[in-house]
Amino acid sequence: MSKIIAVANQKGGVGKSTTAVNLAAYLGSRGFNVLCIDSDPQGNTTTAFGVKKKAVRASTYDVLTGKVRIQNAIVSTEFENVSIVPATEALAGCEIELINYENRMKRLKMQVLTCREDYDYIFIDCPPALGLVTINALVACDTIIVPMLAEFFALEGLSQLVNTIKIVRSNYNATLNIEGIVFTMFDGRLNVANDVVMEVEKYFPNKVFSTKIPRNVRLSEAPSHGKPIMYYDRSSKGAEAYELLGHELLGEPLELPKKKRRGIFSFKK
Repeated sequence: MSKIIAVANQKGGVGKSTTAVNLAAYLGSRGFNVLCIDSDPQGNTTTAFGVKKKAVRASTYDVLTGKVRIQNAIVSTEFENVSIVPATEALAGCEIELINYENRMKRLKMQVLTCREDYDYIFIDCPPALGLVTINALVACDTIIVPMLAEFFALEGLSQLVNTIKIVRSNYNATLNIEGIVFTMFDGRLNVANDVVMEVEKYFPNKVFSTKIPRNVRLSEAPSHGKPIMYYDRSSKGAEAYELLGHELLGEPLELPKKKRRGIFSFKK
């Protein structure tokens, strides 16, 4: 049975899509069969996998509104063992439409249950808001990865997300849990960054990934070429960081081959 992971944070610009795309690509390269569900109207995950939105015939919007079965919306990517349910601008109006549907909190879960046996991992890239689309993702998933910046205001956003998780757990998904919190665009030279990490580790012991994703030019360039970072520049710091995050997600030692080791990313768990 697959593991379903939502990548969520109501803050925008924290690396949700980047994390979903690059973890999916890495796990696919390891031989796992992976599905990404893009539930963000911006469609960044769709773009990052090189899928042309104008050519999309069925999207996450159609899946949530019941216009198609999820199997008919899945698109194969050119990257090893990775498929995607793409998102288009139509998803922006889905929040209003879902209000009138029965089981509006569980519509994605009902669809995902019909295909989860076909995949080892399913990632759901959530929009930067705690609306019905995000709630659908939290109801459908097993665990949540929370990308966040090591900045003071990010702590407030994390608190709001945790409250939402408690509500979802109490009413719709009793086994929902946080897989881990990953710091993105991280600069360990900044005192505030390290202070925020310590604060989060204090309140979420054993829930903060050891791997920190650094600011990296090649990582920010990759989506414009429609490629995950490991296919765009495998020797970059960004590629190495997401490879290590993949190791950590799989419960493996945090170690790369010697020729790949680069500074702070060469430690063991």
